[in-house]
Amino acid sequence: MTAFGFHASHEQIHPAKLLEAVIHAERAGFDAAMCSDHFSPWSERQGQSGFAWSWLGAALQATNLSFGVVNAPGQRYHPAIIAQAIGTLGAMYPGRFWAALGTGEASNEHITGEVWPRKELRNARLRECVDVIRALLAGEEVSHDGLVTVDRAKLWTRPEEPPALVGAAVSVATARWCAEWADGLITVNAPLDHLRQMIDAYRDAGGRGPLHLQVHVSWAPEQAEAEAIAYEQWRSNVFAPPVCWDLETAEHFDVASADVPMSKVTDTVNVSADLGRHVGWLQDYVELGFDQIALHHVGQEQRAFLDAFGAEVLPKVRPTA
Repeated sequence: MTAFGFHASHEQIHPAKLLEAVIHAERAGFDAAMCSDHFSPWSERQGQSGFAWSWLGAALQATNLSFGVVNAPGQRYHPAIIAQAIGTLGAMYPGRFWAALGTGEASNEHITGEVWPRKELRNARLRECVDVIRALLAGEEVSHDGLVTVDRAKLWTRPEEPPALVGAAVSVATARWCAEWADGLITVNAPLDHLRQMIDAYRDAGGRGPLHLQVHVSWAPEQAEAEAIAYEQWRSNVFAPPVCWDLETAEHFDVASADVPMSKVTDTVNVSADLGRHVGWLQDYVELGFDQIALHHVGQEQRAFLDAFGAEVLPKVRPTA
């Protein structure tokens, strides 16, 4: 049965308000949660950037939900530190935490002052990081010399069962590559044919584990308001790779998105005041076989969305007993 989660967007919402929102999401009937891990927002209008790992400890303690985080080890984060963070949360909250690993974006990683590598080098660096993290979570002492360097690292606090390391992908090729190493796959909403191709590529290459989908939605009681929310908050997020990977600051995204039409936003965000329309979109994703769908309302106010979807949407997309 598909689980429906709440996506907590650190780049849009103050962490204290985001904690209130995820507590409310559980009360409203959501099954799970996940969050972003950003140093910078996608737009100055979004205006936040709380530290995901501090927040996750509080959110896991405050709820009974399972949680995931999307993380990019290798530049801003050393893989041994990410292994320690994953291991500690896994030890404190057994069976409730997973981490999705991806190659990241320059907007978060450029802060180190290191060169932002070409995509093939970022892939190779991530692959090294995955091996380091897995070995550390397995209790090994790890030394490694490559695109990342590790010297005699060992985790002294580990969970009995290592949390899943999920592959983050937006392309068919990356989904296929993730099958080599991942315990599951996560992607974002896209045309159904593209999502189907990604799932097939991952499974055909031997990919194991659950399929996760993050769905960007904008809902309000009136259509004009739902459109205004999506346009104000998410028009900076409509760019396909490599643009979204390589722009460096919120100002860059705002300049690049100044003249984006509303039609481009609705290609990326499911925008509708009609809750029945959202039910239909979610049913399509369920039929594709996703095991967990995390709903990201792209507005900065979450409570009305959580109440409406908890009462009117989730009961209609869950199978009846």
